[in-house]
Amino acid sequence: MAKVTDMVLWDKPGEKVILLGNQAIARGALEANIAVFAAYPGTPSSELTDTMAMVAKKAGVYMEYSTNEKVAFETALSAAWSGLRAMTAMKHVGLNVAADTFMSAVGMGVEGGFVIMVADDPSMWSSQNEQDTRVYAKFANVPVLEPSDPMEAKEMTKYSFELSEKFKHFVILRTTTRTSHARGDIVLGELPEEIKQGKRKFGNFKKDPSRFVDIPANSRRFHPQILEKIEKIREELNECPFNWIEGDESAKVGIIAPGLAYSYVKEALHWLGVENVKILKLGTPFPVPYGLLEKFLDGLEKVLIVEELEPVVEEQVKTWAYDKGLKIPIHGKDLVPRVYEMTTRRAVEAIAKFLGLETPVNFEELDEKYEKVKGMVPPRPPSLCPACPHRNTFYAIKKAATPRAIFPSDIGCYTLGVLPPLKAVDTTVAMGGSIGVAHGLSIALNGSVAEDEHKTGKEKKVIVATIGDSTFFHTGLPALANAIYNRSNVLIVVVDNLVTAMTGDQPNPGTGDTPHGPGKQIKIEEVAKALGADFVEVVDPYDIKATVETMKRALQVEGVSVVVTRRVCALHRIGELRRARIQWPIYQVNEEKCTGCKICINAYGCPAIYWDAETGKAKIDELMCWGCGGCAQICPFDAFEKVREGEI
Repeated sequence: MAKVTDMVLWDKPGEKVILLGNQAIARGALEANIAVFAAYPGTPSSELTDTMAMVAKKAGVYMEYSTNEKVAFETALSAAWSGLRAMTAMKHVGLNVAADTFMSAVGMGVEGGFVIMVADDPSMWSSQNEQDTRVYAKFANVPVLEPSDPMEAKEMTKYSFELSEKFKHFVILRTTTRTSHARGDIVLGELPEEIKQGKRKFGNFKKDPSRFVDIPANSRRFHPQILEKIEKIREELNECPFNWIEGDESAKVGIIAPGLAYSYVKEALHWLGVENVKILKLGTPFPVPYGLLEKFLDGLEKVLIVEELEPVVEEQVKTWAYDKGLKIPIHGKDLVPRVYEMTTRRAVEAIAKFLGLETPVNFEELDEKYEKVKGMVPPRPPSLCPACPHRNTFYAIKKAATPRAIFPSDIGCYTLGVLPPLKAVDTTVAMGGSIGVAHGLSIALNGSVAEDEHKTGKEKKVIVATIGDSTFFHTGLPALANAIYNRSNVLIVVVDNLVTAMTGDQPNPGTGDTPHGPGKQIKIEEVAKALGADFVEVVDPYDIKATVETMKRALQVEGVSVVVTRRVCALHRIGELRRARIQWPIYQVNEEKCTGCKICINAYGCPAIYWDAETGKAKIDELMCWGCGGCAQICPFDAFEKVREGEI
């Protein structure tokens, strides 16, 4: 069976393959002759980045895992300034990180096509909010293309590069979780000769300070130019191949559906058995092409706009209709929820209300039945993996710190430390926020060490921040510099599992690996020392006693302490051992020694350990045990014993 990475590079025009939406976008970028791709991984965009990493060298594309989205954006933007086709990818909150450059540089334009792929996450399946990227685009006057399925995602990627190059303007390719993670039939197109030959492309940057230096004198000139350009793009999109009108021309009711909502609308209409409806399928939710809109609205008596999240299309349509003096009732967020992702049910209910029809299914009755049975289904909360080094780190922090300690944390696997029994996460806001919040709490509760009046000893509130290795390099560095400079009184624990684990084991500066060849490894502890931290040590979290003792010593320091707990991600390690056919240790419970104290369950919480109600003893599921030995270290009665040797 062919690998996905092979199929993405196949030189077989017309061949049909099955790819994820994200993988289809990677193929589209290759067919568009992309030269540079830079990104920071973030779900639901990660598969695009990883696919590009795996094929880039063969295709002659420069690809990098950047330290954060702003840096990735600037890397790709500079390539586009140099006449190369470039792309960056991120999740929706990643655009917040890149927003400074995004908003400031849009007026400068580009020479080569520049596509910004942003994957939104309605319903927040793996995110801290569900912001709508189209609002950012409208704010910045950057056009948005939004595919309705994986095949369209591939074709839109190519069109986005062409549109960007034609108008020398940024273009956003916006997906959602469903589009990025859906699989579909993809018809392969032609690959450029340079991609087939793996020929690396180089650009040429022409100096022009009046364009590339963003001082007020230049910016004042940019703004009206941006507004003029977006209206020209609006005109262009009247002929965009991803916008069309379909359905009964004599229909008196119409539905406007951008992006993936179009697929839900089609399914809902089929389910409702409705045919006499005219549909405006929009692949470009911003800017809405007014020429096509005018043609669509002709003869209609009422309109429904079905879109996920914010009323971006609705506001444009209503504004245009008002300015034109049209009296057509236009419905949108009065019938379609503004929160959470679109579903077929939501589309059915909205269209049924709009048309005055009964839904084909009594959804309220289904909801009532669900409420009755959901309590019978065992809950399956997320959990840190068996043998996860973060579990040992959190356990050690709780042992070393006082019960009243405050625990700011960050974005990553380790955010799961908020759950019982660990309960070692009190705040999580955004990437790198753990250190900034810890510093702020220290100033508010203890005062700066530099101040004459600041709390010490037993009066001091203990604040322990946790941050991952990739996040440390992403946005932790400025916050750490700030805390050290302003003489904070905190312990910062960097949980270094030697990969960017949560998004798929991508490399980061702490690993030194890159897709284009050996990079230079940057040691977190050396960075902390160079910044002037008052205490810096590295410890193996699999040695719980040493980790606890290190934490205790760090907490005695007046100032900023940094402890790096370094042990490779357990899931990553087990994958490597399986591929190498190497076994790992396994533990079991000696029932004669086990007293049933439940410390292993109530304080440690490894998912491989469970309670046997019949015997009143703890037990280990051998299929889940990955042999870290943490249970043997925390049991006061030595009830956990190794029953199989292996590599840790």
